[in-house]
Amino acid sequence: MSSLVARVQHSAGRAVLDALAAVGRFAALMVELVRGLTEWRIWVPRAFDEAWSIGMGSLFIVLLISSFAGAVTALQAGYQFTGNIPIYVVGSLVTESVVLELGPVLVGLILAGRIGASYAAELGTMRVTEQIDALESLGRSPASHLLIPRVMACLLMIPVLVIFADVVAVLAGWLAAKQALPITDQDFIYGARIFWRPFDATYSVTKAFFFAAAISLISCYRGYTTKQGAEGVGKAATGAVVTSSVLILLLDTVLAKLLLKA
Repeated sequence: MSSLVARVQHSAGRAVLDALAAVGRFAALMVELVRGLTEWRIWVPRAFDEAWSIGMGSLFIVLLISSFAGAVTALQAGYQFTGNIPIYVVGSLVTESVVLELGPVLVGLILAGRIGASYAAELGTMRVTEQIDALESLGRSPASHLLIPRVMACLLMIPVLVIFADVVAVLAGWLAAKQALPITDQDFIYGARIFWRPFDATYSVTKAFFFAAAISLISCYRGYTTKQGAEGVGKAATGAVVTSSVLILLLDTVLAKLLLKA
């Protein structure tokens, strides 16, 4: 019994020390990123290249999934809102659900899988093959060459993808509602406008910005601190996706509480 308690205490202590070490490594990485910002001639052109790659590589899957999400939301709204509920409420539900929640969260989770895994695997491979060490030995900053361009590209492009996703999802919901429900264009537009507030769009983009920061920083950290060869690269990619996804859902809850005063 006493040995079991000792093992539990040892495991708990080890977990706490590992967590504190991870916090320290992440803080050190943030310091490197801030220092690297001064080398803007290096990271600015690389950031635009990365942003172009993110946008072109992710646009199709983002629009495809957002269109399905908008259509399903409209169909489920038509199924639920029967009886004395006005049909124009479908327009309200589709617009508000997509802009406030589905658009930014779906895009965030999609890109956490696509970009997060990619960044962690790329940087992890560079770490275990000592390419990052070689860069440092040449006196060049890995932050300005490798990390800041990826972070800035996500901060620039993910909010843009969320805007595209919001628009396409609402249009898909509109078309699905017209095909499946007795709703006119005027009804849908009236419903979409009746509860619409300009802050809703600001809220959607704000969430996208925070999600972009979470995805890029976590995936860069996971890749940059990779160890143990190919196995470590796999763990880094998986860890980046899981941690980014959990952080997106956590941020979603916190931002709803803070910005919507829910």
